[in-house]
Amino acid sequence: MSRALRAFSTVLIVAGSLLLADAALTLAWQEPLSAIYARINQDRLAGELRDLERRAPSTIELRALSHLQTEPRRLAFLARRLAADAGDGDALGRVVIPKLGAKYVIVQGTDPGDLRGGPGHYPATPLPGQHGTVALAGHRTTYLAPFRRIDDLRAGDEVTVEMPYGRFTYRVDRTRIVKPDALWVTRRVTHDQLVLTACHPLYSASERIVVFARLVATRLRGPARMGS
Repeated sequence: MSRALRAFSTVLIVAGSLLLADAALTLAWQEPLSAIYARINQDRLAGELRDLERRAPSTIELRALSHLQTEPRRLAFLARRLAADAGDGDALGRVVIPKLGAKYVIVQGTDPGDLRGGPGHYPATPLPGQHGTVALAGHRTTYLAPFRRIDDLRAGDEVTVEMPYGRFTYRVDRTRIVKPDALWVTRRVTHDQLVLTACHPLYSASERIVVFARLVATRLRGPARMGS
């Protein structure tokens, strides 16, 4: 009987050690399996984005661009075209946050499946180049945790969104902690802005952390430069 108890105790100790090890790996490595999965997806999405950036404008796009003589109108037109063509989970562009050493391909959509690939664009909000509030969501503890450290961002820090048609530079204004249903954070305001959203605090979905950043510079890329 004592031998059986010792064996059972050994099993419990081993199981407990494995659970502690798994928890430690989760905390230190942001869940290795999900990180590997997300890295594979990011590599795939980077290939999709390169193809998108190299794609020649269609005849319809060329004709429209030839009649759009201002930069804002060309950017808005190309943003609308990309939004219309993009499906859930498709690559759209990149978000670059120098302070955090972060650079990730953005996907269309914020459903769980979309966010496993990288930061996701809220489809109900405009893309950069259109007036309004561009909104992105990202994980903080799993799937590469692209927004893990966005609570480190401070006023004046730079966030860049690189789209196939333009490069958009934003500067952080402020950070807010809000309820999960605070839809007002994506509303249009008097200036063009970017918001980054993620669950808060770490390992909890009880609240959301939202970083608000104001558009300060735009640089044309690709087809948007035609006629400029």
